[in-house]
Amino acid sequence: MKSLSRFYFILGFVILVPIIGGVVFAPLLTSYSPQAFDFSTLGTPQPPSFLHFLGTDIYGRDIFSRLLYGGRVSLGVALVAVSISVFLGTFLGSMSALLGKAFDFLFMRFVDAMLSFPLIFLLLAVQSVLKRPEIIYTMAIIGFTSWMGIARLVRTQTLSIKTSNYVLASKMFGASNFWILRKHILPNVLNIVLVASVLGMSSAIMTESALSFLGLGVQPPYASWGNMLGEAQDYFLEYPYLLIFPGLCITLTILGFNFLGEALRLYMNPKEK
Repeated sequence: MKSLSRFYFILGFVILVPIIGGVVFAPLLTSYSPQAFDFSTLGTPQPPSFLHFLGTDIYGRDIFSRLLYGGRVSLGVALVAVSISVFLGTFLGSMSALLGKAFDFLFMRFVDAMLSFPLIFLLLAVQSVLKRPEIIYTMAIIGFTSWMGIARLVRTQTLSIKTSNYVLASKMFGASNFWILRKHILPNVLNIVLVASVLGMSSAIMTESALSFLGLGVQPPYASWGNMLGEAQDYFLEYPYLLIFPGLCITLTILGFNFLGEALRLYMNPKEK
């Protein structure tokens, strides 16, 4: 099992390091601005060449530069959204288990109701109501609509932990629920939260890409992998590389985080067969 975990970790590492490295060091890897128009080629995308490593888009913008800076936006949105969902899921899931059966029953029915709605339609509905598809709203919407799975995992683990002797002893000495949460629950659910966080990055990237593709996520002039796909969809037959390059970035990044998440899951559950 350790060898399999190591194999998945190496795969994820090999995939993600070049992508994250390119995103972080984008100014050192390209001299082109992701928003710079080339009016001499406006309306006619240029294929990959020595001057433009991956070619230019319909507006004459360098695709390689837009992929690097667009990766900053896509990964940044995913990171903030996952942070929100992990915080909410961990806190609400653990408190649901600690606050008694009545609160737990009502909270879990609320979670079930939220999970019964298709996520993409819920996101589209919220975006349509806000009518302000800015980056900060995209982060918040993805985060506030993706915490339910983590909450259920943390609640299940907390229900098991709360019956342990050390938690019962803490209650006998008058410990509050917040003290128990901080001292006993959080350290014991950390492995679940860590795996869920890594796997959640994949889901958040996919969700951001879908929203941006539909025009409800990251808006121009900012580049993201999702809105690059959206801008290129009308030119796929003539200029397929306009979709292939951002599509590959999304696919490889999701694969990388999935491999890392699976490696962590196997490593933290060595008895799993």
